[in-house]
Amino acid sequence: MSPEYAMRGHFSMKSDVYSFGVMILEIISGKTNSSFYQIDDSPGNLVTHAWKLWRTGSQLKLVDLTIGESSPSNEDVIRCIHIVLLCVQEDPADRPMLPAIVMMLTSNTYTLPMPRAPGFCLSSMNEQSTSRSIPGSINDVSITDQDPR
Repeated sequence: MSPEYAMRGHFSMKSDVYSFGVMILEIISGKTNSSFYQIDDSPGNLVTHAWKLWRTGSQLKLVDLTIGESSPSNEDVIRCIHIVLLCVQEDPADRPMLPAIVMMLTSNTYTLPMPRAPGFCLSSMNEQSTSRSIPGSINDVSITDQDPR
C-alpha cells in the first residue's frame, strides 16, 4: 500500500507503481513486506531494509539465496533493485510511470536516476527529532442536562 494512500487516502497510478515495486522486491528477496523483521531488532520493513542495503552498496545481500544458479547477472539484479527503489520513492511525483518502467527493464542503455528515500522508510523517521513536544489542546465538554427531543 502506497504511503499517500495509507496516510491521506489518495490513490493514483503512482500508487500502483509503488505496489509494483514492493511486489518485485518481495520476489527478489523471497520475503514479504508485511512479515519482514530486522535482524538487529530495529524497526523496519522490507523497503527500509532494501534502502539501507542500497545506501551501503551491499544490495546483493537482498537477493534470495534459493534463486541459485538460475539468477541473472549481478549487474541485472542491481539494476532491477535500482528500478524497484525508484518505484517506491516517497513522493509519487518522483516515481516513474509504467511505460518508463518497461523501458528501464528492457533497455540497458536507459540511464536510471538516483532513487530518493522510499515511502515508509522507518530509518528516516528515526533520524528526525522525536523529542519535540507538540502543543495540544484540552477540550473539556460536559453535559449538564439531558433533555428528550
